[in-house]
Amino acid sequence: MGSDASTIVITLLAFGPLSERLGGRSHTMHLTSPLTIRELVIQQGLEEWIDFGLSVALDGTRCSLDEALVDGCEIALLPPVSGG
Repeated sequence: MGSDASTIVITLLAFGPLSERLGGRSHTMHLTSPLTIRELVIQQGLEEWIDFGLSVALDGTRCSLDEALVDGCEIALLPPVSGG
């Protein structure tokens, strides 16, 4: 029988040091679904940012890292802000 996995296309936006780490601010990605934002962050090698207080937004609304990705969505990775 077939699998429940399918390919989706998302836009990943990264800000601050995450943008530098990923080599740019905006990325179009082709992924195998089902996948959560947390799993995407880990796939991108950014798991340490979860412990640092990473916030995320799905289509402009802050959400949990455990939200599922859907075709055409926009994910923003928002690192914690520090000041001096």
